Amino acid sequence: MVAEQFEIPLWLDLGATALGSVQGAMFAAQFKDKRLDLLGVGLIGVVTGFGGGVIRDLLLNQVPAALESNWYIPVAIVAALLGMLLERLFSRLNVAITILDAVSLGLFCAIGASKALSVGLPVVPAVFVGIVAAVGGGMLRDILLGMPIGVMHVGSLYAVAAAAGAVFLVAAVATGANITVAGIGCVIVTTLIRVLAVRFGWSLPEQRTISTLRRLRRQKAE
Repeated sequence: MVAEQFEIPLWLDLGATALGSVQGAMFAAQFKDKRLDLLGVGLIGVVTGFGGGVIRDLLLNQVPAALESNWYIPVAIVAALLGMLLERLFSRLNVAITILDAVSLGLFCAIGASKALSVGLPVVPAVFVGIVAAVGGGMLRDILLGMPIGVMHVGSLYAVAAAAGAVFLVAAVATGANITVAGIGCVIVTTLIRVLAVRFGWSLPEQRTISTLRRLRRQKAE
């Protein structure tokens, strides 16, 4: 199945990148014990901002979109510095930033999945590319900080939200929907799941071995 790529205005793409950079820098600035300097915090912010897009394009054997424009790197750097310097101010806007983060997650997912379809990838790999594009920046951030990767732990639902959005997009395209409609639907589905997960504390069950489950049952019975 081949489809057109879901396109968004440059300013919106830059805004999503900037938001990712702000969050990455804010996250890194919290770890005083790691003794990160300005360059370190800024670098983590930049990687968080467009790392997912770079991974996406490398998987698709294309030049990263962030390197085809003069805007992405400067915007990511400025946003990262603002996130570091204004950490307390942004922290007070937690609800708004959570919602905007969910929207940017959906945008990256829609662009990634549709771009994969546009180069001729099958639907399952296209969904995978959409997920990686959405969560890749956060994964690189955690790796650089030497921390467990957040999307692999209980309480995230980042990847689940992105997966739901990507599945919606490829299903909509398969039924003949316009790519713009499919992409907007992907953003809405991803955003809703992520926001509701934060609001109600949704998470996937924690992994357990059979012996652990049996022990827990015995403890409850006692």
